[in-house]
Order: sequence, then structure tokens, then C-alpha cells
Amino acid sequence: METTATDTLLDTSAQDYERILDAAEAAAAPLARTDLHERAHLLRSVADALDATASELVPLAAADSSLPEPRLRGEVTRTTTQLRMFAEVVEEGSWLEAIIDTADPDAHPAPRPDLRRMLVPTGPVAVFGASNFPFAFGLGGGDTASALAAGCPVVAKAHPAQPRLTAAYARAIDEGLRACGAPDGTFGVVQGAEIGRQLVQDRRITAVGFTGSTSGGRALADLAAGRPDPIPFYGELGSTNPVFVTPAAAEDRSGKIAGEFLESLLLGAGQFCTKPGLLFVPEQSSIEWLVRTAVADDSFRLLHAGIRQSFLEVSQQILDHPEVRPVAVPEQSGLDELSVRPVIGVTDARALRRNPQDLLEECFGPFGLIVTYTSIDELYAAMAVLPGTLTATVHGTDDDPDAAGLLGALARRAGRVIWNGWPTGVAVGWAQHHGGPYPATNSVHTSVGATAIRRFLRPVAYQSVPEANLPSALVDANPWGIPRRVNGRLS
Repeated sequence: METTATDTLLDTSAQDYERILDAAEAAAAPLARTDLHERAHLLRSVADALDATASELVPLAAADSSLPEPRLRGEVTRTTTQLRMFAEVVEEGSWLEAIIDTADPDAHPAPRPDLRRMLVPTGPVAVFGASNFPFAFGLGGGDTASALAAGCPVVAKAHPAQPRLTAAYARAIDEGLRACGAPDGTFGVVQGAEIGRQLVQDRRITAVGFTGSTSGGRALADLAAGRPDPIPFYGELGSTNPVFVTPAAAEDRSGKIAGEFLESLLLGAGQFCTKPGLLFVPEQSSIEWLVRTAVADDSFRLLHAGIRQSFLEVSQQILDHPEVRPVAVPEQSGLDELSVRPVIGVTDARALRRNPQDLLEECFGPFGLIVTYTSIDELYAAMAVLPGTLTATVHGTDDDPDAAGLLGALARRAGRVIWNGWPTGVAVGWAQHHGGPYPATNSVHTSVGATAIRRFLRPVAYQSVPEANLPSALVDANPWGIPRRVNGRLS
């Protein structure tokens, strides 16, 4: 992967594209056959390579994104932690869902043959990363880590906003794979807008992982669905991440909530997919006033000019709505070509119900909308027009009469429900779920956490197959020592 002197990525040539895709296809079978410990070693080797080259990679990412180097160093650590977590997931083995029903000639209503079922890799996976997390959601981020853990080769589409980082990041991943003897073609990178569309439609690709805009994701999802052989498209798209403050919480700690809202809203210049874009507060609370007095006239640098332009257009469009009034509308002139100042508006729950399409558009960057409500019934009515979301948060008190109902209702609209916290910050762990109903994602799966591996696997049942020809996960001796369900009992 090379860059030009003007720091733009060259489109992958047709010849190189075919070489990369053929290599990925050739790597699929040997990678799928790897022993679990070998596959775990592969993931740890990539993590080691990224740690070893972090001092080279971080300045390149900073130059591409304007993100501060301390934040990016932390992101490298998050990325390598995730790779090592998936190594543990692979070795533990429950993700294989190995199930054995031994033959039973006396079964009713008919004799039962020997049946053994497990999950197997789908094959080469295309990964489209994001610009707001150059490492953790980039070439070696969660989609790549979970696909490699599943035993699938990865062909990553380089992000055009990362011209300096791409080649060095890809080289580090490749060095980690070569160091552990991974099959040639286990990882490759392509670049170009048209090539991205071609990749989704390529017969050698069996699934797609995507993090980005709703419009871009929908376009690629439609291509994946429109193939002669449709394939799964796992997109993380858009999210407003509403926060609901109960009357009891507003009375108990309005100042704390207002301050923490601003801190979470403006973290990373509001460029997190988990930014709390909507704050529902009781109409008579002081939270709106406290936000108004606390918000500073600071400026924030955005990732690239396209995001800045979109931020200015969408935030102004929402503020121009007749049922929205400003809380903070600073002057945006006099700033450099990437910088903006925070924008916050306020409306009420009745207006939100009447105008969901106008007021609920996601605005990427330091923008937030406060929504006031007069009763819990009005809050539930407004909740009915909210789109699916990655997270939903309730701020309440220990004996809050409204908490249980709100938490239960929000679990139907969000992938992660938070109590007395804030959505920014996605812990990497076994129980994490980073997904949600559309448009948060277009599937029921997560892109963060151990179960992200499930996206790139499919079930196969083996009937009456001699033990010598069975995968290791299904032979009677259980050489890998993985959890299995045998004749209905987990062992």
C-alpha cells in the first residue's frame, strides 16, 4: 500500500485487487483448519506487532485525524487488548457451539442417527473501518479481530481519511501474521470508492463488517443483498443515544447531571458513535439553565472537512426549526478549516413527537438537543418515535418510582441500557454488546465484545460421519477441552 506525495491513497489496481482476493480465498481453508491455540497465537502476534510499532503509528494517525496523541496511544492499547481478548475467546471454545447427539436406535418417533453440530468460518470477510477510531475501528480493529478469531481471512477497505496511517498499520498487521506463520492472504488491504463497492459484490467475499454513516452503510447493505448470492452485511450505522432524567434525579442532582452531560457530549469533539445526542429532562428542572451557563465557547477540531461541513449544515438545520430554540449557538467564523464550536438546542417532547424526522437526525460532532417533558406519560409518548439506538440511559434514584418502567421500555429500543452513567466509553469484554435496532445496526449482533465473533460463523451438522473425518471439536475425546452439549447436557 503506497501513498502519493499529496498524502492521498492510490486506488488499488485491478491486478493487485485480483491478487489480494485470490490470496484471501486460498487462505480460507488452511486458516479454518488451524488449531485453536495456533489461532490464538496469531491474534497475540498481531497485538505484539502493533504494540511494537505504536510509536511509529500514533503520529501518523494524529496527522490524519487531528486527534491528540495521548488519546491515540490509549486507542492502540484498546486495540491490542481486544486482539488478546479474542485469543482467550478462541481458546475457551464455547463460541464453537459444539453439540453432539449420539445415535439412538430406540429414539421416538424414529431411530436417530449420530448428529454433531458446530459453527465454522464463513470464509473471506470484507471490513470497512471508521475514521473516528483509526486503530480500534480501523484496519486491525474489532471487525478484523473477530473475523480472524473466527478463522476468516480479512480484506480491509482503507479509509480515505487515513492516507498516512494506512500503509504502516497494514504492514504491522502483516508482520504480526508472518511472525506466527499465518497463511499467505490472511490479511489484505484495498483502496478506492468504486473498489469498495466491487468488494461487497465480489463472489469471494462471504460477509461484510462496516462502521460508518447510515447512508453509506445502507448503500453497501443493498449491494450485499442484491448479489446473486446475497451475503450478510453487519453495519454499525447511526445512533442518538438518548438520556432520560427522571423527576427524582433532576431534583436530587441537576448540577452533576448537567456537567456530566456536557463532558460526555463533547468527549472526542462529539465524534463518538455513543455520544449522548438527546437529553430528556423535566420541564421545571434547572438542567437546561445549568447547561446553558456551563457550556464554554471552546473550539474543537473535527476529523476532516467533510465532517465539519456536515456538522454545520445539520446543526443549523435543526436549530432553524421553529420548535427549537438555542441553548448555545456560538459564532463559527474565525476558525480554521477543521474547527467548530459546540451547538446545543432545546425543544419539548410534544414537538419531538410531531417532527421526528426533522429533529432526530444524527449530527456527528459537538451537537446536542435537550428535550423537556411535563409528565412521565409524555416521556413515554416521545420515546415511541425514537429510532433504534446503540445505547439508552436512565438517571434516577435508588427508590425512583419511574426507573423500572423506563429501563424496561428502553431495552426494546437499545442494545445497551445504562443506569446513572454515560454512554461514551465502550468496555471491551465478554458481556459487551455494541449494537442495537436499526439504524444503530442492521442486525442483532455486536461489533465489540466476545460475541462479535458470531457474525462470521455459520452452523454445519455432521450426520453419521466417521470419527476420523470429524473436526477436532466434535470427536468423542474432545482434544481441545472445549465446552460441549452432549445428548442435551452441557459438559
